[in-house]
Amino acid sequence: MSFQKLYTFYSGKVYNFIFGISGGDQFLAEEITQNTFIKIWEIRFEIHIEGSFSSLLFTISKNLFINELKTRIRITIYTNSLVVSTNEEHHSTEKDLEFNLLEERINQLLLELPPARRQIYILSKLRHYSNKEIASMLSISENTVESQLSKASKYIRTRLAPYVAGMCISSTLLVN
Repeated sequence: MSFQKLYTFYSGKVYNFIFGISGGDQFLAEEITQNTFIKIWEIRFEIHIEGSFSSLLFTISKNLFINELKTRIRITIYTNSLVVSTNEEHHSTEKDLEFNLLEERINQLLLELPPARRQIYILSKLRHYSNKEIASMLSISENTVESQLSKASKYIRTRLAPYVAGMCISSTLLVN
């Protein structure tokens, strides 16, 4: 039997088979049908049919279909991982920008504090000295340090509240 006759006789059956298992994907059914007959042509000298020729065709077409599904799944997984990665990078960049803007705003607010209160706040919150160490450095009582820190923190918190409302970063994590 010639290749043309085989194609004419079996292509509709292969197409319908793939169309059915693909959930009605016409494009995929056409592609797999063509690839099945290309595969038959490539192995034509190696074919020793012990069973039916149609069994060979359906086995080849089913395997091509499964390989196509695996490829599509890999592409989908890869594409989804790229989207997630891109979103994470965007989210990270967004967080960095928000943090930098917040830090800039805090620095502006620090400049609005009275000089002694600003110095106490910087020594405590930015340089991480204890209240006792600050009191000793500035020759003031620990109660004064605590009072000034409380007033500075409250001032910064209240001024940051409207600014931070639209951000993901919590002002209580940065100023307390």
